[in-house]
Amino acid sequence: MFAFLDGPELIIVAVIVLVLFGGSQLPKLAKNLGQAQKEFKKGLADGQADDTDKK
Repeated sequence: MFAFLDGPELIIVAVIVLVLFGGSQLPKLAKNLGQAQKEFKKGLADGQADDTDKK
């Protein structure tokens, strides 16, 4: 996923995220991102299931 980013670039991104969201907000942010990814995958699976039913 982050194949185009090297070590120093990842550190810079991490520092920017910490500055923007603060350390206390990171767990909430990670939880929300995980839930969004889960719902997105579920929606894709449902869409694929609908496509196979119509064929």
